[in-house]
Amino acid sequence: MPVFSQTDSTAVRIDSLVAAPVSAKPKIIAPKDTTAKDKNKQKQEKGGVVKDSVRLALEAMPKRAAWSSAIIPGWGQIRNGRWWKTPFIYGGLVSVGLAYNFNQGYYKKLVKELQVRWRADHNQPREGDVNNPDFAPFEDNALISAKDFYRRNRDLSILGLLAVHTINIIDAYVDAKFFRYDISDKLGFNVQPTLLPPASFASAPPVPALKLTIPL
Repeated sequence: MPVFSQTDSTAVRIDSLVAAPVSAKPKIIAPKDTTAKDKNKQKQEKGGVVKDSVRLALEAMPKRAAWSSAIIPGWGQIRNGRWWKTPFIYGGLVSVGLAYNFNQGYYKKLVKELQVRWRADHNQPREGDVNNPDFAPFEDNALISAKDFYRRNRDLSILGLLAVHTINIIDAYVDAKFFRYDISDKLGFNVQPTLLPPASFASAPPVPALKLTIPL
């Protein structure tokens, strides 16, 4: 007949053959894993909050939307059902990109012109050095100021590109965060003109005022 013994918290089953001096090894019965259903049941018994699949999916939406827009701009908005925001996002990115390309182009032209002039002044010309006729009427100081101007605008364009991309991520996150909240007109308020009657003991006329109504 099998004999059971308790060692710490692990149940050990000792076969009857162990009573005889043989080489049989005891069999250890591992405890069963607790399933998700049992865990929810335990939480209910302890008074904890049990989240269903719908709530878990809603809570995962903001993070998923933010990562989607971080990888591909506008993807998070599409996943939130706000696809009409995508053209504005790409419009901003394209506009900033064109500004960067414009300023970078003129910056490189001005730098090259200044380098050609410097080498010509120091008798160190290189093969292929040609002055740009568009900059012929301008002195070196004017070209240096223009170079700094276009460089500054180029750097601002890079910051603008990062700003548009960041706003795209934040918008996707916030939009998904408030996806399950009620934003109907019932939560608004109405402002309309009105007349306040005078006090019962006063003889003054009614006073114009604004009436604020908050529906409950």
